[in-house]
Amino acid sequence: MSLNVHGRFAPSPTGLLHVGSARTAMIAWLSARSAGGRFTLRIEDLDPPRMVPGLAKEIARDLAWLGIDFDASPAVGGPHAPYRQSERHAHYEAALKALHVAGRLFPCRVSRRDLRNLASAPHAADHGPPYPAHLRPAALDTDWFDTTKDAAIRFRVPDRTVTFEDRVRGPQSENTAAVVGDFVLRRRDGLFAYQLAVVVDDLQMGITEVVRGDDLLSSTARQILLIEALRGTPLRYAHVPLVLSASGEKLSKRDQAATLRALREAGVRPEVLIGYLAHSLGLIPVPEPHRLSDLVPIFGWSRLRGMAPWRLPVNLVHSLRYPLAAGCG
Repeated sequence: MSLNVHGRFAPSPTGLLHVGSARTAMIAWLSARSAGGRFTLRIEDLDPPRMVPGLAKEIARDLAWLGIDFDASPAVGGPHAPYRQSERHAHYEAALKALHVAGRLFPCRVSRRDLRNLASAPHAADHGPPYPAHLRPAALDTDWFDTTKDAAIRFRVPDRTVTFEDRVRGPQSENTAAVVGDFVLRRRDGLFAYQLAVVVDDLQMGITEVVRGDDLLSSTARQILLIEALRGTPLRYAHVPLVLSASGEKLSKRDQAATLRALREAGVRPEVLIGYLAHSLGLIPVPEPHRLSDLVPIFGWSRLRGMAPWRLPVNLVHSLRYPLAAGCG
């Protein structure tokens, strides 16, 4: 087993695992295993009100049903435990302190509504209007980090272009200062931001590659800036086009018929679903049933370069329960 490749799957337990997330997990697992590397399950449960009790175990069950195993996870343990973000606050606080000592942070009391009123430039869809650099405080008290309790904490973004090569989307570049501006690392209510937690966890757990949906592509430049500020080495990234509903929309918690629980309870065999998803990725010519381990020798990123979103049929369960109708044999 190679110690140089370490992938991960990091779901949030806010809804049942659907086939889109399962396909992303499958790709991440295949990438790591085809390189003889390790694979970790991390539960991203930073925002308690949005988490569904017991759902993390349900997600782990769905992944095991598909044949995805882990070298480290909340259940298995591992050298970098805990593997739940809700139990890793001390690590995020330490990273925030290090960034403060480096002079990269400042407190902010500007609301999102205020920023929207100031908006005039293009911005990342998941972030909102860019934070104007002129709103940075001109001077700060030496003890502001330890005494400020009623403000968000933002990261000072350098005015330069971040570039990286995405394994699916190809060359990418972004001037984060112009598109996003200084972004929040800890919210006013004390919750740590996704960007900080993901970067700290990936660095501390030794993750070398990130495979996720391309709806998170816009987060990558910010995460690279944080990795560099924390003196880490940027990872390899692959952003996979999403699986869409029959109507062409992004799958969500509302699409209960596309969850792995629904498919399993309807009698769908995991090998049939794996074959269907492997065909959607161009790994096999027709959607024949396969075990996940069968795909390890044939996996390659060159097959996925430039791939398009995949739209599900109107009746997914019927297509998977009667694979001959979908071309499986």
